[in-house]
This record gives sequence, C-alpha cells and structure tokens, in this order.
Amino acid sequence: MVLLQIDFGIIIEKLVLIAAIITGSLVIAMYATYGERKVAAVLQDRRGPNRAGPMGILQPLADGLKLFMKEEIIPNTSNKFLFIMGPSLAMLTAMMTSAVIPWGNEIHINMLGIDRHVSLQIADINIGVLFIFGVVSMGVYGIMIGGWASNNKFSLMAAMRGASQVISYELAMGISLIALLMLTGTLSMKTIVEQQMAGNWNIFYQPLGFLIFLICAFAECNRAPFDLPEAENELNFGYHQEYSSMKLGFYLFAEYINMFISSVIMATLFFGGYDVPFIDESTLSVNVAALIGIISLLIKTVIFIFIFMWVRWTLPRFRYDQLMNLGWKNLIPLALFNMFVTGAVILWRQG
Repeated sequence: MVLLQIDFGIIIEKLVLIAAIITGSLVIAMYATYGERKVAAVLQDRRGPNRAGPMGILQPLADGLKLFMKEEIIPNTSNKFLFIMGPSLAMLTAMMTSAVIPWGNEIHINMLGIDRHVSLQIADINIGVLFIFGVVSMGVYGIMIGGWASNNKFSLMAAMRGASQVISYELAMGISLIALLMLTGTLSMKTIVEQQMAGNWNIFYQPLGFLIFLICAFAECNRAPFDLPEAENELNFGYHQEYSSMKLGFYLFAEYINMFISSVIMATLFFGGYDVPFIDESTLSVNVAALIGIISLLIKTVIFIFIFMWVRWTLPRFRYDQLMNLGWKNLIPLALFNMFVTGAVILWRQG
C-alpha cells in the first residue's frame, strides 16, 4: 500500500495566490471602469466622475452597489439554467487564463519556523500558451449561451456576430504567436520570460507579430473599434440585452478582466514580463527583486490598458464587413508572412 505524501504548504501557497490574483483582478477591473471614464473625460475635455469621494475615486464602489441592488429579471421565455450559465462562464474563462501567468520571481518566506521559496505562478505548466488559447476559445460560449438563452432575436444576432468575430481573430492571433514560439522553442510562460532577461525582449524580434497580436486582442475583448457584438445603435444593447443586476455586471466585469489579462499576456510574451532592464537582480535580495518585478509587470500592463482606452475614444467603430475583411484578408496573410519569414531567418542562421 502506497501512502500519498501531501505537501499542505504548497496547497496553502496556491490557495493564497489564487485568492490574491482573483481579488486583484476584480479590483483592477473595477477601477479600470473609473480609469476609462477619466480617460474619456480628458479626451473629450470634461471632468468625468467627480462626486463620489475625492476626485470620484469611490465611483466604482457606487456602481457595484447599484448593480447589486438592481432587480434580478429573468425573462419567462428564457432557458433559465443557461441564462445564468452564460455570464458565469464568461467570468470563469476570463479568470482562468491568469493561472499560467508568472506574476513575478519567487519570494522567500522565513517566519514562525517556516522557511519556503514561494513561486508567484499558480501553475507552471509546459503548455502555458496552449492553455491560454484553450481557455480563450471557451469564452465564446459565454457570449453564445447568453444570447441564445435570452430567447431574444436581437440578442441571438449579436451573439452570432460576436462568436464569428472571436473565432476569426483567434486564427490570426494564433498564427502570429507561432512565429514567436519558433524563436523561443517553448510553450511555457515562465521559460519565455526567463529567455527575455537582460532586456532581450521579444518585441525587438517580432514587432509585426506583436502588432497583429495587439489588434486581435482588441477584437477578442470586444473593444472599440471592434465592439460590434455590443453595437447598441444596430442591435439595441447587444447579446446581454435581457440581463440585469449582477448577471449584467458579470459580462461587463469579464470584458474588463479580459482586457487586463490580455495586457498582462502581451507584457509577458513580448515585453519581458516581470523583467526590469538595466537592473542586476542578483545584487538584490530575493523579495526585493520579486517586488520590483511585480511592479514592472503592472506598469507595463497599465500602459496597455491605457492604449485600449485611448483607442476606444479615438477611432470610430468598423462596419461588420470591414471587420471581417481586416481579419481574413489582411491579418491572417500578414501573420502567415511573418511566420514564413521567421522560419526562413531561423533556417538561415542554422545554416
């Protein structure tokens, strides 16, 4: 009989890390709404939220309380189980992608007789990039289920539009990453970050791949100018038209969490993740180096979030035929061209 040895320390570490990442993602998503309204106010020469708390800093809490206090409405003709499942699945897939992201280097804990090195990554699996794409591809079900279960034709049309958009741009996004994976030779997010240490960021080797990935991230997150699934001037209120209270809040939160996670992924794959250039981390203590790395990753992420917001209030929304033409006739051929050029350069260097 083989007795299983369970390291409860690792279980506690992972549970604490999961709780911290989920809480942090929700808080960042909540205040991303505040940040977006402030960015929009600056670009439109107005003040934005300025009533709830100093400079309107408590506005996200007021919005969240409003969503909690609103009446829960489930249409009589809807499929009630799937109606609830839709926003739940959207939130689940938005949060699951954070599991393989390395948020920083390991930290050292030495207190109360405990001496451990704790990794700041929930799961360091060797197929991290593939895991992210698998989870992201499931996110389309949250849109489709929500639109179909509402038993509303406008919601269903918006859901079909959103699903075809996400699937189309996933192809270009996946092909753009193939060239990056050809250079790194690994699917592990941790290994990709370690290869970029000392400032050897992948953006210098794959600028076209990054640009394609960035454009596809806009479409995957349903952000303007790709926010066709929520084109309220064409489809009333989009695929979540029949939702209210926190079910609607889940869809809105999922969008901002996806934006946050997409920014973290771009920072990790192309901009060194938690790497800080021009700083020799070997001269610092383990915990100080880890803290600096976390701050570095968050700064890069905030820059990308600002770009998402900046573009939303700068460019007009595409027509649907323009959106599909850009994905199928421009981005996919560009991604294939980038992949072939990368392969040719790798072969030339090996020869």
